[in-house]
Amino acid sequence: MSLLKRAGSVFVLVLAFAGSLQAGELPDFTDLVENASKAVVNISTTQKVKSGGMQLPEGIEIPNLPEDSPFNDLFKHFFGEQGGSGGGAPPPPREAKSLGSGFIISKDGYVLTNNHVVKDADEVIVRLADRRELKAEVVGTDDRSDVALLKIDAENLPVAKIGKSEELKVGKWVLAIGSPFGFDYSATAGIVSALGRALPRENYVPFIQTDVAINPGNSGGPLFNLDGEVVGVNSQIYSRTGGYMGLSFSIPIEVAMDVANQLKEHGKVSRGWLGVLIQDVTLDLAESFGMSKPQGALIAKVMPDSPAQEAGLQVGDVVLAFNGKEIDRSSSLPPVVGSTPVGKRVPIKVMRDKRTQTLWIKLGELPDKDKKVAKAAESKVASDNRLGVQVADLTADQRKELDLEGGVLVDGIGEGPAADAGVRQGDIIVRINSTTIKDVEQFEKVIKELPAGKSVPVLVQRRGGPIFLALKVPRDD
Repeated sequence: MSLLKRAGSVFVLVLAFAGSLQAGELPDFTDLVENASKAVVNISTTQKVKSGGMQLPEGIEIPNLPEDSPFNDLFKHFFGEQGGSGGGAPPPPREAKSLGSGFIISKDGYVLTNNHVVKDADEVIVRLADRRELKAEVVGTDDRSDVALLKIDAENLPVAKIGKSEELKVGKWVLAIGSPFGFDYSATAGIVSALGRALPRENYVPFIQTDVAINPGNSGGPLFNLDGEVVGVNSQIYSRTGGYMGLSFSIPIEVAMDVANQLKEHGKVSRGWLGVLIQDVTLDLAESFGMSKPQGALIAKVMPDSPAQEAGLQVGDVVLAFNGKEIDRSSSLPPVVGSTPVGKRVPIKVMRDKRTQTLWIKLGELPDKDKKVAKAAESKVASDNRLGVQVADLTADQRKELDLEGGVLVDGIGEGPAADAGVRQGDIIVRINSTTIKDVEQFEKVIKELPAGKSVPVLVQRRGGPIFLALKVPRDD
């Protein structure tokens, strides 16, 4: 055989091997979709809302005009049919409809979906794979996790297999089934993009991020692994257009099922509560606290009469582990705490004054609403200092309003270390380098003693919430 023929044969074999390898690596979803779709449902809701027409202010009526008056059409255009003379009855409410998805978790008719799918709905209809349409009862909802539990009157229903999201890894294949834009039983596939994502205003859910195409109508539907097990509940997308842009987020199935079980048994959801406000540890803050690398959750505030206060946690502590689970970022702490049973006593590992120690804490129950702190008013008393910032004493009323025992108000700021650190006018400086600031006199004394050329942590109160900043102390000339 000639050299050319041998080379050609080798080339063909390589192509065949590469083709079979590629075909072997790409999953076939046909069996998964056929079997799993039976437990997926379409959810439609109806809500009565006020008519979209403008309403006249209370006490104001449409004047009794002649029938041929040109102003009649004008009033009808802006305010709708308000009746005859004397204002009459307001227009009847209109029906707003929306669509979503869900899946069956028990043979006797319990269905899992998103809270925002059924929120404020007057009627909820569940359409099954066999095209039956059944009215659903909302057993309970949980706004914090965006989970809702429904019940339909049916028996021997197909049930979705529940998996474990904790076994997922970035790069694993996943598949979603739902009703995007009302197109029932649409299947879309992709991979896990990230795990444990924290989203704004969603502190208690470590979201699964995927690149699975999720669109309006997919909400509440299941996210499957390749074994056909539900590992997540599709909840939301990141989008600038309102449609899919490659970033989809799902609630881990363990979180959703825990919420569903609590709603079924108690009608509400209880979560563990520490009673602290936290933030991430940046590289500069890690240096200021004497840490080798940024990690953990930095405590910026300890709530009064909270489990954290009773356990001895302090502002400036960095939580490194909670109940045996390492805390890499601040966003990792709330889900772990929230999923811990109320009243349970657990260990919490913290770094304090460059040393690690373990405290024991008995968790309380997360309150329904976070306590709000009012803003401080500006003070007219000011003082110059070495950091390029002017500060002023707080009045007794301001301290009472902010629930602070001390602190100084940033009344003015120019170029310098404070501005570089991110200190803003209107901030309340509460603590510098582990020293609590009581007034301007103490503030000036503390900053004179700061180590030149070193980074120190500064705790400020801003818009009602505490935040740590890393301030680089200037070198003495």
